Amino acid sequence: MLVANLQRVCELQKAYSSENTLPMQERGVLIRSALAQDLRDELSSLAPAFGDLANELSVEGSDGIGRKTEAPWVRIYCPSMSPSAREGFYIVIHFAADGSAVFLTVGCGSTVWTGGDLKAISDEELTRRTAWARSVVINKWQSLEPFIDKIELGAKAPLPKTFEKATALARRFPASSITIEDFRFAFIMAGERLAEIYRSQRSGRDITPADQAASEITAVLRPLRASGRRQGFNLTGPERKAVELRAMDVAKEWLEALGFAWRDQSASDSFDLLALKNGASHKVEVKGTTSDNCDAIVMTKNEVEPHRREKGATALAIVSSIRLDRSVEPVHASGGSIEMLWEWDIDEWSSDAIAFQVKRPTKK
Repeated sequence: MLVANLQRVCELQKAYSSENTLPMQERGVLIRSALAQDLRDELSSLAPAFGDLANELSVEGSDGIGRKTEAPWVRIYCPSMSPSAREGFYIVIHFAADGSAVFLTVGCGSTVWTGGDLKAISDEELTRRTAWARSVVINKWQSLEPFIDKIELGAKAPLPKTFEKATALARRFPASSITIEDFRFAFIMAGERLAEIYRSQRSGRDITPADQAASEITAVLRPLRASGRRQGFNLTGPERKAVELRAMDVAKEWLEALGFAWRDQSASDSFDLLALKNGASHKVEVKGTTSDNCDAIVMTKNEVEPHRREKGATALAIVSSIRLDRSVEPVHASGGSIEMLWEWDIDEWSSDAIAFQVKRPTKK
């Protein structure tokens, strides 16, 4: 019934109305009930790829809240990684507005966890997020095949255009020629790719250290609100320590390769390394992260002050893409790509407060 229900939704797309007409009522039952159940029956084929997340796999469909949408969808997701369709990555089936095709895709929601809260993703950020997901897939399989099609829903409303922008991978099936064998094969491959994206997220590859810190602060201050957010968002204490030590090692190696001597000041000063060469010295702040893209960091007040006080004589070393091996005890950190911002001007970066220490007034 899976293929028959996909094709029937395509037929009903030709009779689209924003009103709750008889064709739209039938489409709603197919999307929310029949087709969703068909996909639940297929979930066992995805279990090997998802490991400990397999028991979480869920399905939901939507054909619009209130008025009917031009672009109904059904998604497959893990609630801990994608609590709602606005968050995280998931497999999602879209339908062309004219009923000509079904798109099997991996896409993401249109909000992002940043600064301790969920905010709307700009087109630029949405592009970065989908590009990151594609890079994860290419790194694993050296290709995007068979998800190389462009998704074009052909709808007039703004929301379907957002769906298109939020799509990282797409496979187009002409409505008239879908076969259960082809669809199931692509469905399993989509599951493997989503599972790899989830593994990368659980390793912190898409979250900056600033966002990790913001999440931890939120978890402490607002535990009820923080509960239910995606698994693996934060690193444990030993994992953070391993990342920090690996970042220091990478920075030291970088300095040595350029002929610098260094002194580790991390235990006694508000900066990490003192780089020495030709009688000159530079204070170096080192920040390590498992994220593949690090455009935000967290610094304490004491860490910020020397960069403002001694501007031109300090540096920031960002070591990203550090990988953690959790199969050994203690956890092992390796890899890392360094970006050294020499003579760093901290005032060129924006500073956002993510928490305040609020004190009771002193009694007189």
